[in-house]
Amino acid sequence: QLVESGGGLVQPGGSLRLSCAASGFALKLLAVTWLRQAPGRDYEGLLCISRNDIVTSNLTDSAKDRFTISRDNANGRVFLQMNSLKPEDTAVYYCAAEDTCAAAFIPHPWLYWGQGTQVTVPS
Repeated sequence: QLVESGGGLVQPGGSLRLSCAASGFALKLLAVTWLRQAPGRDYEGLLCISRNDIVTSNLTDSAKDRFTISRDNANGRVFLQMNSLKPEDTAVYYCAAEDTCAAAFIPHPWLYWGQGTQVTVPS
């Protein structure tokens, strides 16, 4: 079980840091991916961080310099830092985990999946 937190309503240009925590297992042993689903759209994989802190990106040019992923293994959390937020970033953001980042951006059944956290950036 994964639990996301940190979402909310933020004005354009603002920042949010989303957090992903695990219940019942050690998140530090897994690769973690952040995904999002905007209204009426498919899931979009954003970033994956391996258990060795190697980051794999699927960010569009629009998000490339604004989103970063990191992990705090001491506290069992993975973060998504989002800066200069835009209305197009409005979505439900999810974290997912499995052994590696190999399939991070391919639709497939995840080993672990969170319930999502809403991020809203009004236009």
